[in-house]
Amino acid sequence: MTTSPLRRLLLLRHAKADRPAGTADHERPLSARGRRDARAAGRLLAEADWLPDLVLCSTARRTVETWELAAVELAGLPPAHRDRRLYHPPVPELLTVVREAPPHVSTLLVVGHNPSLRDTILATAGDGVGKELQQVQEKFPTAAIALLTWRGTWAELNSRTALLTDVAVARGAH
Repeated sequence: MTTSPLRRLLLLRHAKADRPAGTADHERPLSARGRRDARAAGRLLAEADWLPDLVLCSTARRTVETWELAAVELAGLPPAHRDRRLYHPPVPELLTVVREAPPHVSTLLVVGHNPSLRDTILATAGDGVGKELQQVQEKFPTAAIALLTWRGTWAELNSRTALLTDVAVARGAH
């Protein structure tokens, strides 16, 4: 009997964004705090050994900036593939994008937005380690990273099939 491969899905909420007057939501840049937190997210990913094989990123400016700053802390990672479908999708659409990951990818990182990420975590996590599910139900703040794991293919990620193994919030020094 062969064991199905372990899959890891990392969901990173973009870091804190500014709200400049007259700027469309899609074009909002990161704030100074957001830039610090985005770099801290990269350090957190490296320290936890949560290194993605593939990165999928919303096309919104704040998500792209979050990943670009986080990636500086992670040498040799693949560049992010930008996907417009990750800009505030409902859970089924976000899962469609995830299920398209190539079979050789074991760790996928999605950089996106709330409530899409929070709702996806709550929909796919059948259980959590410790109080992670409760934490996500209460709040999934900017620069938060959730790690979901399961054995199977990307196509097999469905309602309650994954285990929420960790949640961390990246905060940079002032």
